Amino acid sequence: MSDAELVLRSTRVITPEGTRAASVAVSGGTITAVLPYDAPVPAGARLEDLGDHVLLPGLVDTHVHVNDPGRTEWEGFWTATRAAAAGGITTLVDMPLNSLPPTTTVAHLRTKQQVAADKAHIDVGFWGGALPDNIKDLRPLHEAGVFGFKAFLSPSGVDEFPHLERDPLARTMAEIAAFDGLLIVHAEDPHRLASAPQRPGPRYADFLASRPRDAEDSAIAQLIREAKALDARVHVLHLSSSDALPMIAEARAEGVRITVETCPHYLTLTAEEVPDGASEFKCCPPIREAANQDLLWQALADGTIDCVVTDHSPSTADLKTDDFATAWGGISGLQLSLAAVWTEARRRGHGLEDVVRWMSARTSELVGLDDRKGAIAAGRDADFAVLAPDETFTVDPASLQHRNRVTAYAGKTLYGVVKSTWLRGQRIVADGEFTEPKGRLLTRTH
Repeated sequence: MSDAELVLRSTRVITPEGTRAASVAVSGGTITAVLPYDAPVPAGARLEDLGDHVLLPGLVDTHVHVNDPGRTEWEGFWTATRAAAAGGITTLVDMPLNSLPPTTTVAHLRTKQQVAADKAHIDVGFWGGALPDNIKDLRPLHEAGVFGFKAFLSPSGVDEFPHLERDPLARTMAEIAAFDGLLIVHAEDPHRLASAPQRPGPRYADFLASRPRDAEDSAIAQLIREAKALDARVHVLHLSSSDALPMIAEARAEGVRITVETCPHYLTLTAEEVPDGASEFKCCPPIREAANQDLLWQALADGTIDCVVTDHSPSTADLKTDDFATAWGGISGLQLSLAAVWTEARRRGHGLEDVVRWMSARTSELVGLDDRKGAIAAGRDADFAVLAPDETFTVDPASLQHRNRVTAYAGKTLYGVVKSTWLRGQRIVADGEFTEPKGRLLTRTH
């Protein structure tokens, strides 16, 4: 610790070995040691005594729609990364669609990177997109450093990002498997969706019936079949149907390389509580019933679901009409995800170590950043969130950093106040005050 520039001390530091009182030494933006709480502070090092606040690794959110450039009025790198930092997130991976252009060629990736470079308050990486007509672009994008490829099995909601039918999916998966890349999939079967009842209007029950569980289940079954045949790596995005859990567990037991995420809104909100006309709750797949939610929590506990990410998918307020059929589908959750998940996790008997595993360690592993992110351990980036886990706050949309302050969490009282967020040993937000952007652009390294 003799070369440490900074020491963060807390009675509660969450490490891979558990929570303990510790002093965390930092030099050059990297954690150099995790030492006993009362270890002497070297001459010249700055001590930050956090008292009883919890020091946890910065969260890594691998499912964020920043929409910049092209639909920057929906969100943008400046506002999205500020919101993330305010919520204890220090790394995000940007989805390839809802921006113009979508990240489907190397040239489009370069455009996104150029726009993000001087606006990122936290570290930012990028997913590539897999479309019916861009198979030739997948390997170049992989070599350019995207973390994997997003595909839809049903219409995406934007014309410039068409979905993959069965044969294009097989060809795409074969191409990505050839270089052992990762395919991440919005898994809803378009044929099951088309046959579901479609009743426009403000009733949430009608919207829920239009996106049935069996649409997810059918698409995931197809994904498992293709992945098994090709020994491909696949990841199921935003799982909401608990009915799919047994087949996922069975596939994994058979050696299929499949991972699964879910989202804070599926874990904390229920269909029973959604008011009619309140399309701030609309997302696809939809928020389902409380009994379904209980099974998602069980799957998190037993490891069938690997991780929790926001699927932050904002829009301008005018697109959130009171007709669930036509309103934009997406929930803004970056700033509130840690508090929302922690509030429900503590109620169900889970600890902060579990939340860190789901929202930092396993997301880092998913995208191959676990050599630098996702843990308070020597050699990792000095990315931290400082949390007062027993303090509460009531969600006021006006206090959010998102560009459009529409939230399904408005008025909810949540546990867990982020006191400060640190990126490579530098405090980037504390008590609502932000530094200038210090984030870096990340690329896949292995």
